[in-house]
Amino acid sequence: MKIAFVNWRDPWHPQAGGAETFAWELARRLARAGHQVWFVTARAPGQRGKEVVEGVRFARMGATFTVYPLVLAWLLVRRGRFDAVLDCQNGIPFFTPWVVRRRTKVVCVVHHVHDRQFGVHLPGWLAAVGRFLEGPVSRWSYRRRPSVAVSPSTELAMRERLGWKGPIHIVPNGVSVADPGDVARSAEPRLVCLGRLVAHKRVHLLLDAVAELRRHRPDLQVDVIGRGPEEERLRARLPEGVTLHGYLPERDKSRLVARAWLHVSASQGEGWGLSVLEAAALGVPTVAFDVDGLRDAVRPGETGWLLPEGADGTGLAKGIAGALDEVDETYSVKCREWADRFSWDRSAERLLAVLEGRAPGERSSDLGEWAGEER
Repeated sequence: MKIAFVNWRDPWHPQAGGAETFAWELARRLARAGHQVWFVTARAPGQRGKEVVEGVRFARMGATFTVYPLVLAWLLVRRGRFDAVLDCQNGIPFFTPWVVRRRTKVVCVVHHVHDRQFGVHLPGWLAAVGRFLEGPVSRWSYRRRPSVAVSPSTELAMRERLGWKGPIHIVPNGVSVADPGDVARSAEPRLVCLGRLVAHKRVHLLLDAVAELRRHRPDLQVDVIGRGPEEERLRARLPEGVTLHGYLPERDKSRLVARAWLHVSASQGEGWGLSVLEAAALGVPTVAFDVDGLRDAVRPGETGWLLPEGADGTGLAKGIAGALDEVDETYSVKCREWADRFSWDRSAERLLAVLEGRAPGERSSDLGEWAGEER
């Protein structure tokens, strides 16, 4: 097939995150399987407009907002070329059904529903526009098209909050981490927070919790790994014991995570929680809030702890303190077993099944059992 992955950014964009990892890992596998794959996306300063990476053809154009009309125009000119379009929704989708042929297979890929996050990142009027596009306009545009959600939480949010009526298939993230080498868990209690530094990740709640935690564990150390628009503000208020590393190469990141006792996510909500599985693959359990996506990625009592949403820094500190008292090697074993159930190869199989009109479970029954179990 000739397939276009339409995504807001590519994995080398300065603001890339889990959605870009998802699109790239699946695109490169479909190209490796013999399909002709294009990755159509925004162009950050310094990036080439066109190039080929691992058999995937990149077409980059536009910035944060201009990428949408430019991509639609690009597809309109080539509307007869593609057999399938993967329309990745990052707040709002690209509305590609408007410009491709009716017989072109369009699959809307939804990582998480953004309705509550628009107000965190945008002024009120623009947040209302975002919710209108994500809800009624998207629901109408994709009403006859199959969709993909990355977790049961996302599927439920699409049904209940967006009123989505069409078929939704679950294709979760895989997980891959660099080999950390011979790294042992730190002797002193150590936390790690992994992910983009954006407002809805609420890293400030972890910083608020550190002083209380260090009252009882003065040797506690915290590593924050990631970059994003909140970095400068967070760096200006780092408490003692916290190191903000910014971007790290994959092996360096794995080495730091592997040393931690716990991974902490204070996010307001995720599609899945890729960082949770990356930590789990290295044997590190997660403390997170009981919110969309993270409640799918964390198995309470086995691979981590879920705290009631709405807690502040003090509540987060209490949850982390309790987890530090409980964590042992059993959690590490369970974490690795859980992470082993997910792979990008199996996710690519499931996505290809959707493109071919088959039920994804036909080729990945183990993942189907996981989705059913979670419900």
